[in-house]
Amino acid sequence: MLVVTAAGSGLVLLEATVVNVALPALQRNLDASMAGLQWTVNAFTLTLSALILLGGGLGDRFGRRRVYLVGLVWFAAASLLCGMAPSLEWLIAGRALQGIGGAMVVPGSLALIQASFHPDYRARAIGWWSGMSGMAGAAGPLLGGTLVDAAGWRWVFLVNVPIAAVLAVLLVVHVPESRHDGLSGRFDVAGAVLAALALGAMSHALIQAIDTPVSASFAALLGVVVAVAFVWVERRARDPMLPLGLFASRPFSVANLASFFLYGGLAGLFFLMPIQLQVTAGYTTLAAGLALLPLTVLTLVLSARGGALTKRAGPRVPLAAGALLCGFALVLATRVGRDASYLTDVLPVVCLVGIGIPLITPPITATVLSAVPDARAGIASAVGNGVARAAGLVIVAALPLLAGLPQDAASNPAELDRGFDAGMLICAGLFVAGGLIVWFGVRRPAKVPDEPISRHHWTGCPQLASGVADADR
Repeated sequence: MLVVTAAGSGLVLLEATVVNVALPALQRNLDASMAGLQWTVNAFTLTLSALILLGGGLGDRFGRRRVYLVGLVWFAAASLLCGMAPSLEWLIAGRALQGIGGAMVVPGSLALIQASFHPDYRARAIGWWSGMSGMAGAAGPLLGGTLVDAAGWRWVFLVNVPIAAVLAVLLVVHVPESRHDGLSGRFDVAGAVLAALALGAMSHALIQAIDTPVSASFAALLGVVVAVAFVWVERRARDPMLPLGLFASRPFSVANLASFFLYGGLAGLFFLMPIQLQVTAGYTTLAAGLALLPLTVLTLVLSARGGALTKRAGPRVPLAAGALLCGFALVLATRVGRDASYLTDVLPVVCLVGIGIPLITPPITATVLSAVPDARAGIASAVGNGVARAAGLVIVAALPLLAGLPQDAASNPAELDRGFDAGMLICAGLFVAGGLIVWFGVRRPAKVPDEPISRHHWTGCPQLASGVADADR
């Protein structure tokens, strides 16, 4: 259960980061501007963040495993289109289609775990899920660098096809179906369309603000109007894509607000760091991926411990500590430049972020899911993931503008270096803001004493129940 669901979610998260290290190669091969590189990243994030709520709702209604399987197949087909794209425009379109498939996969993976594990073991299970899926996202730069250097940038996308095929088979064989039987078959198409339009218009406004300020102003106004319309529709829909009543829960609202800042800072780091290492520091694509390898290792090793720590101490302290640790790391990242030493300049940043991520991901995920009934696990997971992806979308769109990066920054080391320093300080501020929101907004729950597994009665998942029975004997 854990391996299959985490691997599928990880495959989607991998696609959010594996492309970043290939951006300089894409820029050279397809003659892309900085805006083109931003849209290569954001087309995927746009559809993923806009439709992930719909994906969670579809899973709750029609079966989480079924929707997860459809999403895997869709994602594989879109990856094939990206790998065969003849131009930047075709690649951006394929990336948007990838995001649609990912929107069906990510919320279903976590909802399946939430529905199948006993409450006393969910925090640890979520920790393992966070570690395995988070490792995939963190491994993106290394895998991307290896594939680009060995076979070309197209294999960054083509490699998804056989992996998705294997996961689809394992999903059918090993993962039980679950759904919320009390929901109808209706779903909120209007809400999904409005969410995509609002996020797309705002992204366009941020990306084009310098080159076409008039067009960007109209896009920003359109984004605000559509966002207001989205809230109005969700308040009146019989079966809303985003049930606004979820935000009546203080832990749910605070965790999602903090998630926006924390994942936004992380997205900014993963967008700019691989480009900085290659263009300014002179790393090869593979070397840039290897430079970030310790982050992957630490994320894998420590995420399960982060889940266990959350169970013992509550989410408040780990979240705040992880946020401040990552913020400090990004301040140090301003030392990464043309003459930077890997051991003294790059490695400390990578290691500190690798320690900070496992302190952030499990507790913020557990907080979001524990704030709602189990029957709403799919939509709660979708909201949490949607907020994280929307944060990445907004920050990647806004960061070059705020940091003063010109359109030719990917081929101009001096301008990139200057903008990179400003970008890292902005992202550090996002982490600090997220940590403060958590510290003052999340209450520390009472500790729940650990109980031996033999005192529980398993009812939710026949496949796992037999394993528990064996352990009892």
